[in-house]
Amino acid sequence: MMATKNKNLTSLDELIDKEYGKKGTEKRKVFEKGFEDFKYGTLIHQARLDQGMTQEQLAKKCGTNKGYISKVENNISDVRLSTLQRIIEVGLGGKLELGISL
Repeated sequence: MMATKNKNLTSLDELIDKEYGKKGTEKRKVFEKGFEDFKYGTLIHQARLDQGMTQEQLAKKCGTNKGYISKVENNISDVRLSTLQRIIEVGLGGKLELGISL
């Protein structure tokens, strides 16, 4: 049986285009930057929980404080790349991988 496309449904990409504009527009760039920041905080939070660590324990391992870890996890604070790397690599034992899209 072949699946049929429901014309009443809208894809996530279509919704984002409608709300924030097409890729490359200023409003879309701001949205995508905010999403990336949110994503990193969420990934750090989940990795910390997966390892059974408190924010305080993670902060101690990577040389910062609990309040700063909370701000990073909740996307309240801009984080320097070197600090993000230290949290991920020293604190969580992971590896930070970056990419560039042009």
